[in-house]
Amino acid sequence: MRADRLVATLLLMQTRGRVTAAELAAELEISVATARRDLEALSAAGIPVYPQPGRHGGWQLVGGARTDLSGLSAREAQALFLLAGPAAESSEEVKAALRKLMRALPETYRTPAQAAADATLIDPARWGAVSRERPDEVRQLQAAVVGQQRVRFDYRGAARTADPWGLIDKDGVWYLIAGTAKGQRTFRLDRLAGLEVTAETFARPDGFDLDAAWGEVVGAMEERRSRTWATVLIPARFVWVLRDHFGRHCHAGDELADGRVRVRVGAPTPLDVARTLSGWGATVEVLEPASVRAELARIGAELSARYAAE
Repeated sequence: MRADRLVATLLLMQTRGRVTAAELAAELEISVATARRDLEALSAAGIPVYPQPGRHGGWQLVGGARTDLSGLSAREAQALFLLAGPAAESSEEVKAALRKLMRALPETYRTPAQAAADATLIDPARWGAVSRERPDEVRQLQAAVVGQQRVRFDYRGAARTADPWGLIDKDGVWYLIAGTAKGQRTFRLDRLAGLEVTAETFARPDGFDLDAAWGEVVGAMEERRSRTWATVLIPARFVWVLRDHFGRHCHAGDELADGRVRVRVGAPTPLDVARTLSGWGATVEVLEPASVRAELARIGAELSARYAAE
């Protein structure tokens, strides 16, 4: 489309300052005659684009004129490139979008925006592990969410029909929040098979907020994951290890006179708590509940019976 070419021409001139019709033609994959007509059209439209004759001539924006087509402030541009920069490493579409946006920014914005894009590298693999591959269904479902197209798939052996409302990437595990005949449901993509995007469309509920919906899912899951709470005493220097093990299900109090800290930790069952704490031996003292203390005693007895003879 000609309008797209004219915008691309203007952005290219903002980036290079001066271009020839031949350079423009090569960049946009059009004929030199078409490039020349586009340049003349910009000039006729009142944009200060003028030809400069001579051996080193060309077309340029007179007086360093600038047109910020993005409408972004300097802080907004930096924030956008800070977020999108790492994603560009694995997506040609994101790379292309950032290149176009960079051309649209005023020159004074470009250096900090580029620095923001280069400031972060995402390595999704934990130490000693390989990266999780993005499920093939992600791209299909993203298009279905945007196009508001109904989908069908098998989930845990049952056929499902759903209206995809949004996708969530939680530490490399993808989830779909969707509307079904039984209301809002959440599906793990790695448990989903036979995805089909249909031609049927749907209307997303008024006021639906993906952040709020996911917050409710997380809240319900965390509640199930922390049905058993234990109070333990641990040396202050090791509290960070418990936080690493239990995450948001770890709440530390003040340090006591003996250098230990009273900590509350939670897990689905007493056995789950005991399994995590048993490796600490006597370094951790469980004050309550009795069910966790009993599980620790049982684990200790099992280990003693198996290894005492040795």
